[in-house]
Amino acid sequence: MTPEDDVVDMSNLDDFTDFDPDDSDEAEAEAGADAGTDDGAETGTADGEGVATADEESDDAAFESVGVTPQGTDLGIGVVSATEGLRISEDGDETELRAYVTVANRSAVRIGTYLLVSYPDGERLFCRITALEYAQEFRADDATEIHARRAMRQEGIDEQDFKFVATLEPVAVLYEDDGDLKRRMTDRVPKPETPVREATDTGEIKTGLKIPDEGVFLGHLAVGGEKVRTAAEPPTIDYRLNDDYTDGDPLVFRHTLVAGGTGSGKTHTAKNVLRQYLADDRTYPVEDGARDVPPCLVMFDPQDEYAQLHDDNPDLDDEFRRRLDMEDVAYGGIDDTVAFVPKVAGASYASSDHRAEQVEFTVPFSMVYDNPWLIAGSSLNGNQYNALKRLLNRFRRQHGDDGTYQQFTSFMDDPALKEELDETGRVHEATFDAVKRRALGFGGVFDQDARPITDQIHEFVRSGGVSVVPTYHINDSRSTTTVVLALASLLVDQKLSNDPRYPRIEETPVILGLDEAHNFLAQADSVQGEQVIGKFTEAAKQGRKERLGLFLVTQDPQDIAEPVFKQINSTVVLNLGDEDAISAVNIPTNLEQKVPYMEKGQMVVYSPDNSDPVELVGLSKCLTNHE
Repeated sequence: MTPEDDVVDMSNLDDFTDFDPDDSDEAEAEAGADAGTDDGAETGTADGEGVATADEESDDAAFESVGVTPQGTDLGIGVVSATEGLRISEDGDETELRAYVTVANRSAVRIGTYLLVSYPDGERLFCRITALEYAQEFRADDATEIHARRAMRQEGIDEQDFKFVATLEPVAVLYEDDGDLKRRMTDRVPKPETPVREATDTGEIKTGLKIPDEGVFLGHLAVGGEKVRTAAEPPTIDYRLNDDYTDGDPLVFRHTLVAGGTGSGKTHTAKNVLRQYLADDRTYPVEDGARDVPPCLVMFDPQDEYAQLHDDNPDLDDEFRRRLDMEDVAYGGIDDTVAFVPKVAGASYASSDHRAEQVEFTVPFSMVYDNPWLIAGSSLNGNQYNALKRLLNRFRRQHGDDGTYQQFTSFMDDPALKEELDETGRVHEATFDAVKRRALGFGGVFDQDARPITDQIHEFVRSGGVSVVPTYHINDSRSTTTVVLALASLLVDQKLSNDPRYPRIEETPVILGLDEAHNFLAQADSVQGEQVIGKFTEAAKQGRKERLGLFLVTQDPQDIAEPVFKQINSTVVLNLGDEDAISAVNIPTNLEQKVPYMEKGQMVVYSPDNSDPVELVGLSKCLTNHE
C-alpha cells in the first residue's frame, strides 16, 4: 500500500449528502426483527405467553396528543429587542434601538421603511430602518468546506436558524393633542418586546415626517424607489411644499433648485412642479395683503421645451386624470403661455413643438446704463470696469436714453475722446483700449428690428401667465448670456427698487425660472461675475418680502455660486453621476448614497423648513405636453 492509498478523499461527499437517518433506523429494526425471530424459536412457548406484540408495545409507549396552534394573531413585523441594550440618547450615535423581525416578515423589510412602536400610554415612536443584519441563532461555524458545499446543494435556508435584526433610527414621538396628531422630538425609550409595526397610516406618516397636508404637489413618498402604500384611497402618500403664510412664508419665495443629470427627468419634473404654481386657485397677497394675485412665471429656456406648458399632454388618459383629480393635482396646458423670442442677428426661431403665441423683442441698449456689466465681458478688472461706467455716463449725457449700441461704438471710435481722457488722467489709453475691445461684438444683440422688451412689460409680466424666453436658436453663447441676464436683471432690479420704473413688475408675484442655471450663476473671478452673483444673491435674500422666487434647474449644481446656493431652501435631486455634483447639493448621507442609483423620476427632496428629508417618486406622465 502506498501513502496515497491512506489519504481519505474528503472532496467526495456523496455518501454524506445521501445519508438518511430513517434508513439507519429501518436497518436496525430489520436486524432486531431477525434476532427476535431466532430467539423466539428457541425460548418462546407454544401459546406465545410472555411475548409482547408490536401493537401492545406501541400502545404502551404512546403519549396524549397536545394542540400546539398559537392563540391570537401576530401584530407587526417583530418586537423591540434589548439583547444588545436599549437606549434613546440626545446624541444619535449613542442611541441603541433594534428590533427582531419574525420569519414571515423578513422578505418584505427594507432599509428606509418607516415603523411605529407604541408606548403603554398610547403615544407612538415613529422611526426608520437604517440597517438590517442576520445573526446566528445557534453557535455554529458556517465557514467550513463541508458546511458550504452542503448549503450549495440545498435550496434556501431555514430562517429559524438565524436572527434577523433591524437597526432603527428614532424620528419623532407622535401624540394626540385635543384630537390633533402632533409630533415632538424623541424623548422616551420604548419597552422591550413591544411589537413593531410598519407605518401604513397617511396621517401618522405625514405627521412623523412633518409633511404638510396641503401645498404644491411634488410626488409620492417612496422607500428604495417603491411608493409607500397605505390602506387609504388613494393608497399613496402625496408630498407637498408649504405654500401659505400659516407656518411662515410660501416656499416658492424661499427658492427651489432642481438638479439632475441628462435623462434623469429633471425637465419633466420641473414642468410638473411649475404647473402646480400656475393652478387656477393659487394666489399670493400683494400690497400689504390688500389683494391676492396669481403669480407670473418667467422661464428662460435654452432647449425650447417650456413653451409646451401651453399644450395638453395627449397621453393623459381618463383613469390618470381621475387619480390627479382625487389628489388635487393641477394638470393640462396653460392657455396664457407666450414665447417671447429674442431677436438676434443671424438667428431665426421656428418651432413646431408647441402652439403658444410667439412675440419677438429686442434688448435696447438703454438697459446697459443700469447694468454696465452686460457689455463688460468676463475679463474686465475693477479699474477697467470703472472706466466703462465713466464712458457710459458720458455717452448717456450726449445721446440720452435713446442712444443705440451702434452710436456707442462710434463714440468709442473717436480718437479725440481717447486722447482727452488720457491727458486728463481719467482713463489711461491702455485701459481705454481694453474696454473698447471687450465692449465690441454685441451688435447682433442690441437694438434689433423688433419692439424693445421695455415697451412690452405689461405683456411680459402677467398675473397667472407664463412668459417663456427661448434661446435655443441663438448660436453665440455670449449673446445668449447677455439676453438672459438683461431680462433677469430687469425683473430683479424692479423688484428690489424703492422707486420702480415698472410698477407692474413690483405688484406681481414673479417666479423666475432659469434652466441650465450653472451657465449664468457660476462663480467667476471677474467684475461681471461679482455683479451678477451679488445681484441674484440680494434678490434671493429679499425674495420673501418682494414676492420673487428663483426656480433653478441644472445638471451641474457644483458650479452655481455659493452665495446664491445658500439661499436655496428646497432642493430636488434626481439622478446624478458626478461625485462633486452629489456633494454640492448637500443632502443627508443616507439619501446621498441613493442618488447615483435612482431611476428616471425618482428624487430626493431636502427642504428643512418643510419636512424631514425624503425620497419621492414623481408622476410617470408629464402634466402638460412634453416631447
